[in-house]
Amino acid sequence: MRAITIPEPGGPDALVWAEVPDPQPSEGEVLVEVAATAVNRADLLQRQGFYDPPPGAPPYPGLECAGRVKALGPGVSGWSVGDEVCALLAGGGYAEQVVVPAGQLMPVPKGLDMAAAAALPEVTCTVWSNVFMIAHLRPGETLLVHGGSSGIGTMAIQLAKAVGARVAVTAGSADKLARCAELGADILVNYREQDFVQELRKATDGKGADVILDIMGAKYLGPNVKALATNGRLAIIGLQGGAKGELHLGALLTKRAAVTATSLRGRPLAEKASIVAAVREHVWPLIENGRVKPIVDRTLPITEAAEAHRVVDASGHVGKVVLTV
Repeated sequence: MRAITIPEPGGPDALVWAEVPDPQPSEGEVLVEVAATAVNRADLLQRQGFYDPPPGAPPYPGLECAGRVKALGPGVSGWSVGDEVCALLAGGGYAEQVVVPAGQLMPVPKGLDMAAAAALPEVTCTVWSNVFMIAHLRPGETLLVHGGSSGIGTMAIQLAKAVGARVAVTAGSADKLARCAELGADILVNYREQDFVQELRKATDGKGADVILDIMGAKYLGPNVKALATNGRLAIIGLQGGAKGELHLGALLTKRAAVTATSLRGRPLAEKASIVAAVREHVWPLIENGRVKPIVDRTLPITEAAEAHRVVDASGHVGKVVLTV
């Protein structure tokens, strides 16, 4: 088969479409013929040599895909050859075929094509596990989403609104904030021009956010704690603003607040399967009835993966950038 390889880490042009060995499914695995995959910031880090795949994962980038079941490994039940599926991956989505643990497969939601389905697994699993399974966002609470126009952000807005929460977002332009508003965001903050802590306090009568979904890490650690409401929960899922920061424990104690930090890629298979099952139970019905939808900024052929990485590198998109195979 062919896949996007990284002979030497570097810029977007380090991505090379090349012949590689065909994968074979082992016990409990399914071989998927890939129709589409999507670009995540973890792929950019892997391309630069900063984020190696976990042991046993394919060396090619790609944390999600959509396609058709091509073969079943020993011990797999509940799936058949030809089924249309999308999958959460530890790597390998930028390829013509990929092997997936059966517990990380989901059916393509009714009414969606492969490109749209490929934009779902990583964002739905990340948002549902962090905002709902860990931070327990409830109806009537306020969620602050940093990077509201990103793939994660656009999904977080929709899922939070679907459960009856109020949503605040930060983004870097009026156009991106307008797109967030179209998806249901209630409080819009341009982080280039406004202080999100002050704006959130104004909009919530001084209360703050019950849950914050943060992609920035160290840079926003102090302001995020200030922005939390009493009993608030800060969920850190990215380190775009640095990995080391100072945490004011007194402020955290006063607010009886909690800070969690998680990644999805390296979790044990059983944890991933549990998250995928929860997403299939809670999120898939919202997608199939049209209340929640994948936001795809653009679709490019996989041979143009370098251009897709340039777009994401420049944050020149809203939602997901999808690659078709």
